[in-house]
Amino acid sequence: SELPKSYDPRDVEPRWLEFWLSHDLFHADARAPKAPFSITLPPPNVTGSLHIGHALGTTLQDILIRWRRMQGFNALYMPGTDHAGIATQMLVERALQRDEGKTRHDLGRDAFLARVWAWKETYGDRIISQLKRIGASLDWERARFTMDEGSSEAVREAFVSLYEQGLIYRAHRLINWCTDCFTAVSDLEVDTVEEPGHLWEIHYPVVGEPERTLTVATTRPETMLGDTAVAVFPGDPRHGDLVGKRVRLPLTDREIPIVADDILVDPEFGSGAVKVTPGHDENDFECGQRHGLEMLSVIDVHGKMCDPAPEKYRGMTTAEARAAVLTDLEAGGFLGDTKDHVVPRGRCGRSNTIIEPLLSDQWFVRARPLAEPAIAAVKSKKTELFPPTFEKTYLHWMENIRDWCISRQLWWGHRIPAWHCQACGEITVARTDPSACESCGEARLVQDEDVLDTWFSSALWPMSTLGWPEKTTDLKAFYPNSVLVTGHDIIFFWVARMMMMGLHFMGKVPFRAVYFTPIVTDENGDKMSKVKGNVIDPLDVIAGASREKLIARAEENGAPPVAKKNIEKYFPDGMPPAGADALRFSLAALTTPSRTMRLAMDRVEGYRHFINKLWNASRFALMNLDGFDPDRFAEVIAGGLPRGGSHPFSLPDRWIFSRLAQVAGEVHDALSGYRFADAAGALYHFVWDELCDWYIELAKPALRADGGDFDAEARRFSTQGTLATVLELSLRLLHPFIPFVSEEIWHKLPRPKALPESLVVTLYPQPEATWIDAEAVQKMQLVMD
Repeated sequence: SELPKSYDPRDVEPRWLEFWLSHDLFHADARAPKAPFSITLPPPNVTGSLHIGHALGTTLQDILIRWRRMQGFNALYMPGTDHAGIATQMLVERALQRDEGKTRHDLGRDAFLARVWAWKETYGDRIISQLKRIGASLDWERARFTMDEGSSEAVREAFVSLYEQGLIYRAHRLINWCTDCFTAVSDLEVDTVEEPGHLWEIHYPVVGEPERTLTVATTRPETMLGDTAVAVFPGDPRHGDLVGKRVRLPLTDREIPIVADDILVDPEFGSGAVKVTPGHDENDFECGQRHGLEMLSVIDVHGKMCDPAPEKYRGMTTAEARAAVLTDLEAGGFLGDTKDHVVPRGRCGRSNTIIEPLLSDQWFVRARPLAEPAIAAVKSKKTELFPPTFEKTYLHWMENIRDWCISRQLWWGHRIPAWHCQACGEITVARTDPSACESCGEARLVQDEDVLDTWFSSALWPMSTLGWPEKTTDLKAFYPNSVLVTGHDIIFFWVARMMMMGLHFMGKVPFRAVYFTPIVTDENGDKMSKVKGNVIDPLDVIAGASREKLIARAEENGAPPVAKKNIEKYFPDGMPPAGADALRFSLAALTTPSRTMRLAMDRVEGYRHFINKLWNASRFALMNLDGFDPDRFAEVIAGGLPRGGSHPFSLPDRWIFSRLAQVAGEVHDALSGYRFADAAGALYHFVWDELCDWYIELAKPALRADGGDFDAEARRFSTQGTLATVLELSLRLLHPFIPFVSEEIWHKLPRPKALPESLVVTLYPQPEATWIDAEAVQKMQLVMD
């Protein structure tokens, strides 16, 4: 067989993808008598499309799964997608408003959810086809969704069980509220950023002492309308005599107590007195609980002032109220100094809206009892983290964990299985929809309106995808997963929560190892951004995109003019079609144990040249393997390379076989330790420098022999066999990294008849001890030197 003169991934890659899928080569059978190896794909959002982070994670997962599958493991690569509660609901709501001028409330809950499901059916599998395009060898017939029937059953069982065990509870507590997403969000979904602001001093008159005031400082004067105390440090000589007395809250008709608190108050900061607003600050809330203070909410879910704030301010936004309060404080003689001050401000990680801490009835998971076994599992290495530096990050957060708010004021998601009795007010939590109140027997039940945080269902993902809560064959075979590959930015969102849920419900860690991928940046180390115009879209790398196409897309996305200029700078010639293999090899070769990875198109171009080098070397080999019998050669080398007799092996022959065996060992060791760059580097150096630049050049005289005498014919046979065998085994070594081109070339090569139908299920080369020839390596090094 011959190869075309040049390699075109647009021709090769779709053909082999179709071949693999039609031959069902990615399916894992739980009943197979082989050692299991399992990886679960971190479920991408149904709203999403493939970005460079997905491409990196998927590539590394696929390298591991293809490697282990070729080693004979029962390799399961589990696919699935996430319903992405907030993101999906917002997307459909915006489309509804844009196209019909309606809100979800105009449709009603059931009709709106029908719209979301319809959207999901139309667009939700877009990223699946893109993952296939990059060569992900996922077990597609097992594909799951975080709101399919099996996941819904798992979520309900987990919620009810945790509730029965006292690990889920409902409470009126302070939560993070996003006025744009219009829901509570967890602490992890709040980005704390330092922004320029001010520190205002306010004088609170002391009741019964007309000439005396207590001065507090605040960055949010509008929240003073909800103050329920002023706190001072115990024993502070400036204020010690005031503890137990009261102050008059300016601009209101209320009097509030003065309390002593050594946790909230820093006596070295400011006046040593702190206003306490339990309804709008987490630290103040805890102080309020310690002292039994009244909890008032003067800001509503729309971010506007509300009762019990004085009527004058009600309906104002917080910004409007701040200006009005400051004006009135100054007019009343209550306002002191104003200073510039850097303010740590919480913003919603999704909408960038300022987060309002609000009092609300919400559902919480009691996290500490769940965290303790997950801490112990990492410390004892039942689950190992790679790179190991992330262990400290994980443990610090877990050891300081707070209860997890799991209720969301959305319609798209797993509805909380709790029913409120309209007769007695009791709550019934049940595995099946109840017909009557467990407390009073009345049938007037209303299901809780809230849904669960998306991460609650994701926390069950390694179990639920395998059939939990049922005791399935899949669960027995493939749980725990062998490794999780994910970004370090969701170590708390997802990894920690899977550890907690897996250990609690299964008594086992959900995965034996976690590999945290770096965050991909541009060549300058800058975060990729559509605004900057430096985004590398993996699909553009694979299929190609002109500069005009890149600029047009930026304009469609509303990018500013600077983005278009940057596109011209970063991608002056657009993106030529490098193919999935070149992108995959680039990502693997650049994956080192660091927090970031710099990816530039010239690196991808360099690895595209590597694939071309492999292609051209294979074309040369195929043109010189006429008459070669691979089965006969396999018999000759079955017991090692003969050093004499009728099958003479030259120094270069023995050297390249020896180097192949050594590289097989290096790749095995590197992948076992998740050192992807080392594995890719070893293969690159071997194929380009040693096989192509040295061995093939040295083999040419023997390959060109006319076969007229016995020695020349025998030498040609040995050289042909060495070239064909080393090339074939090199393609096996490369297959997990560059599956498409390796499969294409492999099928053209003469190879033993007993080999399987695809590289996907062909044995991965092991370090062959009988091929190691230290003398040949030493002598050949002298030749090269």
